[in-house]
Amino acid sequence: MDNLQALSAPIGRLLLSMIFIFSGFTKITGYAATQGYMEAMGVPGMLLPLVIAVELLGGIAILLGFKARLVAILMAGFSIVSALLFHQFWIDESQMNPFMKNIAMAGGFLMIFAHGAGAYSIDNSNHRRI
Repeated sequence: MDNLQALSAPIGRLLLSMIFIFSGFTKITGYAATQGYMEAMGVPGMLLPLVIAVELLGGIAILLGFKARLVAILMAGFSIVSALLFHQFWIDESQMNPFMKNIAMAGGFLMIFAHGAGAYSIDNSNHRRI
């Protein structure tokens, strides 16, 4: 059971970080369209470089388990704010699933905040290897 628990942390970090890393790259390749979407939702398009940095750097930090607790609490907040700004299910019922996806991701980040990066992470590289 210990080996399974040790592997669950890096696999969990991989699965949670993938959406942010992929999304950050997608925003770069579709910069103008993303900027227009942000502005249509009432968010200044000039914030897009910050959003890209948060998604890419935050996603990579979670993947590697680097400063995981700090990054996780920031990413939880980012996920909640994104849900509220871009997935307003109370206006458009079709946004309920994307809203709940963001809330679920915030929950995953709060688990990392509570328990740390786990095994096979930069944060735990000074500890005994499992």
